[in-house]
Amino acid sequence: MIDLKFLRENPDVVRQSQTARGEDPALVGQLIAADEKRRSAIQAADELRGEQKAFGKKIGQASPEERPALLEGSNELKTRVKEAEAAQAEAEAKVNELQYKIPNPIQGAPAGGEEDFVVLEHVGEVPEFDFEVKDHLDLGESLGIIDMKRGTKIGGARFYYLAGDGAWMQLGMLMLAAQKAREAGFKLMVPPVLVRPEIMQGTGFLDEHDEEIYYLERDDMYLVGTSEVALAGLHQDEIIDLSDGPLLYAGWSSCFRREAGSYGKDTRGILRVHQFDKLEMFAYCKPEDAEEMHQKLLGLEREMLAAVEVPYRIIDVAAGDLGSSAARKFDTEAWVPSQDTYRELTSTSNCTTFQARRLNIRYRDENGKTQTAATLNGTLATTRWLVAILENNQQADGSVRVPAALQPWVGKEVLGA
Repeated sequence: MIDLKFLRENPDVVRQSQTARGEDPALVGQLIAADEKRRSAIQAADELRGEQKAFGKKIGQASPEERPALLEGSNELKTRVKEAEAAQAEAEAKVNELQYKIPNPIQGAPAGGEEDFVVLEHVGEVPEFDFEVKDHLDLGESLGIIDMKRGTKIGGARFYYLAGDGAWMQLGMLMLAAQKAREAGFKLMVPPVLVRPEIMQGTGFLDEHDEEIYYLERDDMYLVGTSEVALAGLHQDEIIDLSDGPLLYAGWSSCFRREAGSYGKDTRGILRVHQFDKLEMFAYCKPEDAEEMHQKLLGLEREMLAAVEVPYRIIDVAAGDLGSSAARKFDTEAWVPSQDTYRELTSTSNCTTFQARRLNIRYRDENGKTQTAATLNGTLATTRWLVAILENNQQADGSVRVPAALQPWVGKEVLGA
């Protein structure tokens, strides 16, 4: 939720952000006008309540002869107070409605849509093969570690089994991520995967991604598409202690996405599926520390990608592809040989105070005054990483070299040798 004080002081900044995102800049003026009306309504209601309180004292001090007329005036004043309070509630509801329509103002993100990202860096060498490259599904099926056919039989399209060494590779990857997170000061969490509507709304996922979310109507609950949701809701309505530095969490959970509208796109294999596992970093910090924390999360993602030995690039995601909560987002995209292109493996987002304002998460500054915290998130490992690991480490005989960092869990140096 956008900070109204920031909006009033920087309307042009927010308009420029709206334009960069491809959103309606006119909403800025509408919200400013609604906020002015709300403040006027609050003042009017406060004045009438003060008048009502003073009038009540006057009645208490009046003589028996004066009271009937005063009581009649009191009833009239009571009606006016109710009307003013109703006007205040209506004005506040309008402000709230418009606040939820304006996404987080961007901070340094390039303007444009999905294709307007900026490549910041290439890391690692793209492999060259002197044999016909197989995609991850052909490799996985031939090695007996991915079973899409039986997954489809059980759950429908885009469900799968990871079997044997495939399961161990995923578990090893997630354990490696958990270890790195712990060494960096993150507390490991296994959070709920079902959350209430207000938690999903608070993180911004119902603003524009609700078609991606599984909703359990009978229980009025949502399945999370990332543990970011549950970790953001962890401190809802709390004043957290940031006096010793940021609060850092790493959530290990299964995640669920409907992948609505993506039929015919990336449907082969496990690149875009309905259920997957993920290790997600989440940070609460002071707003002035958010940019530094963002780089820390990106640095940890770099470490993990180096450990699993895949070439990748880092992109600065364009404003129109950010999602409503993020002010800036960096994606890391691994090279996928069978597609001859880079595909997203991780992202890390700086959500500034946007989520915490919605969820009422605050901290006390050095003067003891409550302030809204900043939140950030970043993926440290997830199922789709197997796509890049298998394809980049394949060998001419159809076997796959296991990255050294994963060998202790897989128990092998090569799959299928």
